[in-house]
Amino acid sequence: MQTHVSHHNHMITVVKNGKLNPDVRLWTGIAAISVAVLTASEFLVQVLLVGARPPLDDDVALVEFMARTANQTLFTILIDTFLMAALLVFLSGFRQLITHTRPDLQWVANIAYGAGVLFIAVTLVGDGLEGATALDTTDLRPDASSLRALTVGHTLMFGSIGCTLNALVAAAAGYVTLASGALPKWTGYIAYSVAVLNVLTVPMMFGGTSPDSFFAAGGAATAMLATFPWLVWVTCVGIVAIRDRRRLEHLSPDVRAALD
Repeated sequence: MQTHVSHHNHMITVVKNGKLNPDVRLWTGIAAISVAVLTASEFLVQVLLVGARPPLDDDVALVEFMARTANQTLFTILIDTFLMAALLVFLSGFRQLITHTRPDLQWVANIAYGAGVLFIAVTLVGDGLEGATALDTTDLRPDASSLRALTVGHTLMFGSIGCTLNALVAAAAGYVTLASGALPKWTGYIAYSVAVLNVLTVPMMFGGTSPDSFFAAGGAATAMLATFPWLVWVTCVGIVAIRDRRRLEHLSPDVRAALD
């Protein structure tokens, strides 16, 4: 097997058997920025085009709302699907950054990656439930009780269930960041803060479903205390990864030996 390393604009391109391996830091950063852009787009669609949901016990208003916003809801889910794909690339790249520097921390990095993949799966299931509320009003006679049940189901997935998994991702990520030195320590401290905030948001599942309540399940408190800080951490890691792409001399001796 023929291996050599070439330098292009402070990035390493490893050539093995004539094939170029993608720069993990560059793609981790691109994925993180994609997550940020797609999340912002999804938020704008949700706020400007979908709007606030009526109370779940107002059958007439609920059916009318779901029917009126069906296409916007499906568009939001489309954005979220691409967002989850970008998040998967980010999680894979983050794990690689850690295990390249400290192979002995792979099991902890795997916890962050596994919890992140499970978060993606739960989110996509939630998207399926939310999408069902839109499809149920398209060329069909909508049933308010079905719409209510689907809405409550995806509210928990996007809320407390997702926060629990995000807390595990952030806690494991914070530990491996500080222990490995693969990324600046301040990103590890941000990850720990994100983990704490997500844990504090989990009890919101007992806050009811009122759209006017700040502490409702899946309400504004979840977005501000859990989702937004999580997005800040992902974006920070992505920016650092692009800015700090490693040269060969900065790699650990074990990694350099593997490339020789």
